[in-house]
Amino acid sequence: MGATSGIGLETAKLFIADGWTVGVAGRRTAELAKLATLAPGRVFTAGIDINSDDAPALLDRLADECGGMDVYLHCSGIGYNNPTLSAGEELLTVETNVKGFTRMVDAAFNRFVAKGGGQLAAITSVAATRGLGAAPAYSAGKRYQANYLSALRQQAAMRHAAITVTDLRPGFVKTALLAGKGYPMQLDVKDVARAIFSAIVRRRRVAVIDWRYALMVAIWRLIPRCIWERWPVNVK
Repeated sequence: MGATSGIGLETAKLFIADGWTVGVAGRRTAELAKLATLAPGRVFTAGIDINSDDAPALLDRLADECGGMDVYLHCSGIGYNNPTLSAGEELLTVETNVKGFTRMVDAAFNRFVAKGGGQLAAITSVAATRGLGAAPAYSAGKRYQANYLSALRQQAAMRHAAITVTDLRPGFVKTALLAGKGYPMQLDVKDVARAIFSAIVRRRRVAVIDWRYALMVAIWRLIPRCIWERWPVNVK
């Protein structure tokens, strides 16, 4: 889900190249059609807007066209630098990264429960670690996503369902989302896609991408709240 650009697009290409039957979805159907040409008969497409109420039904239809669903990968998301708290940008981020995310991962999870198992994977972010003043809704939404995945992992155990939940936490990635922004240590999108592919195949629970961000996150967690909240983080 969210295979029309950036991380989702590059990860979809890797699964296709590895011989998987892949269902690709997103809002830009022309980009999805290009993916379908990579492996006719093995790549199925669906125009899906995760903010629409009919998105779960469209996901079910796509999964049926593929002959079933063993892995669901959620790549859809948006984000803004918003230190002035523009209400439109904050609320659209919440609509997509919280409501849209919940709508789709719940649909995938319930399908896996009915099936008896599967793997649900989603791209969250290292931004889930602490609230970022430059991007409040984005960092808060990513924290929501990480906690939600943890809750689904517990619920799978409660239901005795063989569902693997994989939380993928990349650092700042060099995509259109961050174009022109001053974020440090931006990762190459193809490197991130390869790490995501590996984490899914290995059925990891949590994968921080890459080692530099794993170290940074560990340091962030050690910073006392009173210091963090006075840290003048201001990404231009």
